[in-house]
Amino acid sequence: MPVGIFRVCLVVITAIVNHPLLFPKENGTVPENTEEIIQKMKEREESLRLEQLRLEQEIAEQEATQKALEKAAEVVEESKEEKVRWDMWTALSLVIFLLIELWRQDFQEGNWQDAGGEEDDMTVLGKAFKGVAFPNKAVLASFYEKRILGTTGDMARMREMVEGFADDLLEALRSVCNRDADMEVEDCMGVGSMYENWRVRKPFVCDLIVPFAPPEPYCFRSQTWCSGDSFPPDEQGYGTIKVCRADEDVTGCICDKTKLGEDMLCLLHSQANTTRHSTEMEDLLCFKNTQYLDADQVMKWFQIAVTKAWNRISHKYEFDLSFSLLDSPGALKIKFRSGKSIAFNLTPVVQYENSDVYFISHFPRSGLAADLPSSTHWFLTFAVYERRFIQLVSKTLPANACHVSCLQILSFLHGKQCSLTGPSGLTNYHLKTVMLHLLQACPSQDWAPEKLEARLQDMLKFLEKCLHEKKLYHFFIGNGKVPAELGFPIIFQRAEPLNLFRPFVLQREVYRKTVDTFHEMLRNMSALINEYTVHIPLAHANGIHKESL
Repeated sequence: MPVGIFRVCLVVITAIVNHPLLFPKENGTVPENTEEIIQKMKEREESLRLEQLRLEQEIAEQEATQKALEKAAEVVEESKEEKVRWDMWTALSLVIFLLIELWRQDFQEGNWQDAGGEEDDMTVLGKAFKGVAFPNKAVLASFYEKRILGTTGDMARMREMVEGFADDLLEALRSVCNRDADMEVEDCMGVGSMYENWRVRKPFVCDLIVPFAPPEPYCFRSQTWCSGDSFPPDEQGYGTIKVCRADEDVTGCICDKTKLGEDMLCLLHSQANTTRHSTEMEDLLCFKNTQYLDADQVMKWFQIAVTKAWNRISHKYEFDLSFSLLDSPGALKIKFRSGKSIAFNLTPVVQYENSDVYFISHFPRSGLAADLPSSTHWFLTFAVYERRFIQLVSKTLPANACHVSCLQILSFLHGKQCSLTGPSGLTNYHLKTVMLHLLQACPSQDWAPEKLEARLQDMLKFLEKCLHEKKLYHFFIGNGKVPAELGFPIIFQRAEPLNLFRPFVLQREVYRKTVDTFHEMLRNMSALINEYTVHIPLAHANGIHKESL
């Protein structure tokens, strides 16, 4: 019995212990869960592998990019170093070139007035003269006596007649003008070749300039290219003229220079005052909406005033007066009933400060101011000082000096050549400038009448040199050797020399035509002179000789 009970109890205990609800088997689902875990682990491993590959690829790309950037930086650094070295050498070369060029120009400008007095300089010139037949003293003297003196004898009577009529015309002009509103016209002055006694080619034309000033209480305030403000190279030799009230501050009101806001007003200048001021300026021949004197407006006013003046006095004369040239507003012509005529130019000018330098709007026939930058730019003329300089130097020269004769012969030859081959870039003003330079450079005794041949050759050589270098400096501007007796303004003496041949640098065709005309003139010189020369006896006929300079 106890053994049976023990067995029963053992069975019960065994059943209880092995019952799944009481002690569940921990590894009962192991086989099934293990496969899932393994599958997940494989998927995780594959994703990690792919991630590793991606990361390795990104790292490789970053390293390649870094290497490329480092290489580019090295290339840039090398190029910068090379560029710095190249820029350094370029700058150094440019500085050396500029120093050489500045030294050359300073050397030339320091000695440009001594060219005529140095024999070494003359020996390197005159290449165009090789093989050219040059007339001797006997032929030149005969030519000058027959062709030049024979045609210039009436100039004095013509000047006297024109000046007398111009004075009468200007007096009538003052009477027809409103003294309170119109410009005030002063007495005229004769300038140019007719008053310096070297004009040779007909028709003889007198050049008269007429200074004028604004009515009270206005005044002119001028500004030139050498007064301190920067002017472009093509505006050198020009200036502007501002019309101001005599009591007006030079600096002017700030409202003229500063843009005021829409809600701001100037207490001194209201809108009505501005409109009235603009109208007053236009009445004073200023450019529209400015205070600057307009050359075109001045010439229109002057033409109208001259016409009114002539209508007032025309009954006193037995001839007609008319404007002769459209491109020269001041060109007038007197027509007699016999058919003869006399031409002269009456051009209004503005005085520069208290000197005899004048602002001129138009240069008749000379071409010096053919291309004005604008109608408010006025060209400066030194014609009065040029005439005075010639008169001053003539007092120190021998009797019957040949300086005027040289200029007359050269002017005649050039004019004759231009009539055959067409106009060139050379003007009579250029030829006169050459003579002025040589007058200052050569000793007084070198201008004796028997040295006409040598001085004419010097002028031609000097002109050839200037054409070759494309440099012919204005005689007065930048010339520190102007005689003090002339009272020439110091501001122009201290200015940079003005190259009259600067257009040749920009206009190659004009330059080539000018040089060709000059060489053709040299080749034809003997024929042109012989055409107007009387017969020379055989004793003096050794007049044409070859010059090899």
